Parts: sequence; C-alpha cells; structure tokens
Amino acid sequence: MPGFAAFRSAILAVIAVAALIAGADGAAAQGVVRSVHGEWQIRCDTPPGAQSEQCVLLQSVQADDRPNVGLTVIVLKTIDQKSRLLRVLAPLGVLLPSGLGLKIDNADVGRAGFVRCVPNGCVAEVVMDDKLISQLRNGQNATFIVFQTPEEGIGIPLSLKGFGEGFDALP
Repeated sequence: MPGFAAFRSAILAVIAVAALIAGADGAAAQGVVRSVHGEWQIRCDTPPGAQSEQCVLLQSVQADDRPNVGLTVIVLKTIDQKSRLLRVLAPLGVLLPSGLGLKIDNADVGRAGFVRCVPNGCVAEVVMDDKLISQLRNGQNATFIVFQTPEEGIGIPLSLKGFGEGFDALP
C-alpha cells in the first residue's frame, strides 16, 4: 500500500520533530522559532530522513504547585493537511491507564489515552475535530490533568491566548 507507507513515513517524521522539540529545554531547544502567538510558538525543523521541514505549534508549561511536573503541548497538521493532531508529552511516572484529562475554562472535555513512552516522557495524542479546535480557539485557559495515583490528579494550567492565531499560521 504505497499511500499507507507515505502516510506512515510522514507521521514518523512529524513524531521525530515533535519529540526533538518536546524534549528540548529553553536554551537548547531544537527547531527554529518561526513566530510567537501569545503563549504559543511555531517551531520548525527538518527531522533526520524527512524530505521537508515540519512545523508544530507548541507550549511548555509546569504545574503551579509542582515545578517538576510539566507538559509540552504540541499541535500539528499532517503533511497531507487532512488531520490535525493534539499531542501532549507528559513526564515519566504518570499513571498510564488513567490517561490525560482536559478541561477548557473549567468544562470537562474528556480524556485521552497515552499511546507511547519515549525516553523523555509519555505521549497522549488525539485527532482534533472542529469542535475541539473551536473550544481551544474560544477558550481562555485549559487544564491538563495527569495522574500519579488513581485518586491524585495534578492539574497543569495552559493559556490559550494566541492559540487561534497560531493555529491559523501553522503550515
């Protein structure tokens, strides 16, 4: 299936650039910051083996009460422009079966399962539908919830300021 192989290669390239960007800390961040939109950055890089540059919209945040618990939130469009993905890199040690919760302006949006762990964290991913994009565009704040135990959720706030503008500018 040549279409599937090309799609798989494109997705792997996007995963590689997202992992490089997400694993980076401030001064040594991978990728070039192309633009800043509120609290969001568009970063671009050409991952090894990729034929073209890949760009993501991202924001890295930490829990207010636990500076050692942070997330990198990555939004990207697939190369074929048919899917929009929300990918969150959570720290190692989160309780995987509980997934990742999301609230926008205190309204529960739902949970996403973790799909894989890499050396610098565990990744939850969802395909963004128009409703979720609209909620993110129109919201003020999002809270991602990770669990260390089934009873203990840690809310990590994220500003949505600039999300719509950044999403529109994302190639």
